[in-house]
Amino acid sequence: MTSLRWRHLPVMCALALASWSCAVGPDFVRPSPPMTTDYTPGSPPKVLSPGAAEVEQRVQVAAEISSAWWQLFRSPALDDVVKRALADNRSLAQARATLAQSREFVNAARGAYYPQIDANGSAQYQAELERNGWKFESQNGSTAYSVGATVSYVVDVFGGVRRNVEQQSALAEFQRYELAAAWLTLTGNAVTQSISIASLRAQIEAVEDVVADDTRSLDLVQRKYDAGKVAKSDVLTASTQLASDQAQLPPLRQRLAAAQHALSVLAGKLPAAWAPPDFQFADFTLPVELPLSLPSELVRQRPDILASEADLHASSAAIGVATANLFPSLTLSGSISLAESAAIFNGPGAGYSLAAQLLQPVFHGGTLRAQRRAAIDAYDASLASYEQTVLVAFQQIADTLRALDHDAELVAAEQRLLSTAEEALALQRLRYEAGKIDLLDLLDAQRSYGQARLGVAQAQGQQLTDTATLYVGLGGGWWGAEI
Repeated sequence: MTSLRWRHLPVMCALALASWSCAVGPDFVRPSPPMTTDYTPGSPPKVLSPGAAEVEQRVQVAAEISSAWWQLFRSPALDDVVKRALADNRSLAQARATLAQSREFVNAARGAYYPQIDANGSAQYQAELERNGWKFESQNGSTAYSVGATVSYVVDVFGGVRRNVEQQSALAEFQRYELAAAWLTLTGNAVTQSISIASLRAQIEAVEDVVADDTRSLDLVQRKYDAGKVAKSDVLTASTQLASDQAQLPPLRQRLAAAQHALSVLAGKLPAAWAPPDFQFADFTLPVELPLSLPSELVRQRPDILASEADLHASSAAIGVATANLFPSLTLSGSISLAESAAIFNGPGAGYSLAAQLLQPVFHGGTLRAQRRAAIDAYDASLASYEQTVLVAFQQIADTLRALDHDAELVAAEQRLLSTAEEALALQRLRYEAGKIDLLDLLDAQRSYGQARLGVAQAQGQQLTDTATLYVGLGGGWWGAEI
């Protein structure tokens, strides 16, 4: 009994050494959030909603962000489009599959924590050949059988296995945040494309109304020409204005078709198989309360920042893996076998073996140290990439806040301009019919009115788009969604 205890002492010592060991390389520490309390100089902006100066879009600092943020636009048609996209979008399905793959890589890496056991078996027939004339005949044949098992275990003395698992886990986290980013991008694109459809339809409607005015003006000029009250040049001028305004329609209709096709693809449908709703501005309600996360919270909720942080973590763990490769590795192995000749297990012979292998790198031409230096360089690159991602994220929020402020000013200005241009056009048309102004003055008023109609449609679309951009920029509440 005493000799048996001594015989297994090396194994016991090795296991004890493994339990006492620590992983070499740096332990990852999350970067601290930026030391700032604001995104832009001054206080958060207050912006007016279009058409109702007494109603304000108010910024609520540290307010909770809904995971179904698109529902704040109160559009059942938009809700249906986003639901379709989340169910059938191919990019989102690809991101889910990639995440599942990365999690299996983690499971595979964790397998190194445990002994590796393999079974083996063999059968071999042996015989002597004896010459009989021109033939060879088999003599004294026998069959040998053997079965057994081998066990090997890598003692993770310096934590190389643990650092590898840590690296694979960080890469799985990276893919998790990439999935969140794909979800956020998908919902954001679905909303902005829907808004684009509404904006382009409003612009097309505005141009069509202008074309209708041009047609009425041309009829008026034609009647005056037929009556001998104006020159032929006035007819040509009115015709030119009509053709010029008609030329604005094909590009707008093409952009509308492209937006519709893009939304079909986002919903996972062929453009010929599914057409999105004919959105109009009346289908959307501009959200009044706008959430604004604290800067310290933004770096903990934007998926692109979190993905960059996970990549930084993986780079840190890779340094530990490269460092562990510089130190000795200890592998314990054992095997047991049963052997029999002529018949299986008819009084078989048995045997076993135990072995411990210590491998110490001595000379590799500088490869191992170069690999460690490369891992450190990769970490520095990941850190710079992380910091750049944070800077860009803060820039996007600052740009969007200022854009919303300026959008409100622009919408209000465009609406005032439209009201003035509409009154001026009505007055100029009466004056032209009375012969008090010439045709160019009337066409000038029509042009100003048409541009004002387009300006209002574009400004309203931009304000709705920038509102959606703010929700996306703040993370869109993805952490509360079932992704």
